[in-house]
Amino acid sequence: MTNRLVISSIGMVTAVGLDAPSSCAAMRAGIDGFQETRFAAGGGKQLIGAPIPIKENWIGERRIAYMAAAAIKEALGGAPGASGSTITLILCLAEEGRPGRPAPDAQRLLGRIGELTGLTSAWQTHVIAHGRPSGHIAIEHARRLLSSGDAENVLIAAVDSYLTAGTITHYFMESRLLAPRHPDGFIPGEAAAAFMCTLAGRPGARGLELLGLGLTREPAHIYNEADLPLRGDGMTVAYRSALEETGVELSRVGYRIADLIGEKYWFKQSALATLRLARGRREFMDIWSPGETVGNVGAAVVPIMVGWAFTAAAKGYAAGDPVLIEASNDVGECGAAVLSGSAR
Repeated sequence: MTNRLVISSIGMVTAVGLDAPSSCAAMRAGIDGFQETRFAAGGGKQLIGAPIPIKENWIGERRIAYMAAAAIKEALGGAPGASGSTITLILCLAEEGRPGRPAPDAQRLLGRIGELTGLTSAWQTHVIAHGRPSGHIAIEHARRLLSSGDAENVLIAAVDSYLTAGTITHYFMESRLLAPRHPDGFIPGEAAAAFMCTLAGRPGARGLELLGLGLTREPAHIYNEADLPLRGDGMTVAYRSALEETGVELSRVGYRIADLIGEKYWFKQSALATLRLARGRREFMDIWSPGETVGNVGAAVVPIMVGWAFTAAAKGYAAGDPVLIEASNDVGECGAAVLSGSAR
């Protein structure tokens, strides 16, 4: 790709902030949004989760639509030159087969979001439902739309929640949730995030620039029926593809942001990919994870990580440049993206 995709504005709604500045500040400070939920964890204790502090006691599709609309409005507010028919919306959602998936009717959800924003009726829309790596898939789709001239601006938005009865029940039975009897588990959360994409050189195209992207699949995924041992093959290929397109080695990456949700599987996957590609001497490479403060937020995680990198570059506290952002899901889909804040 000769035309570079640039991320020019962001928006967030998380358990630690109802906008991007407060969310990023809390994540940087290590302030978490964990609290007891209404779900039982066994032993007379309540399950710990990371719900968004919305005053209205909304549930289901209405809550999800409100979260997504708030993030979209914030991202639009930072990109005044992009509006109406110039925008294509890509909405990232939970995997279609995930038990307890919130707002399962994507088209109806888009309608609700349109009512709340007053804008989406004029937009072209696409839905990507692959859970955590949906954002990487959406970025690839966005740069193809922009490079081909099929879109002037692409808004990637994501919303997800693991705090539904069906989801909690499923993952609790699978011993996947952090609980007294399940120490190797994740904390369920919910979030929405969005970011605006355009091409470098266009008016307002100042922000975080995409240098490389890799998408692949891990055969030894967490649920693989053949019980294959994890070697990190999928994430290694995703890293390598993104780095080769970027033209740098892993040792020259400034830092990483990863969707480490708490289970050791994901830490091992990330570590294996790093070890297999590291060349030359490198004292330390910092790794950030929003999961430490907002829990497992599913499809919303990549836009949150992109937004955090965007803010870190803008405010001068990034741990280096460029940044590598990774994500993967339970069925082995892996994504890695290398972005640079030097375009600001």
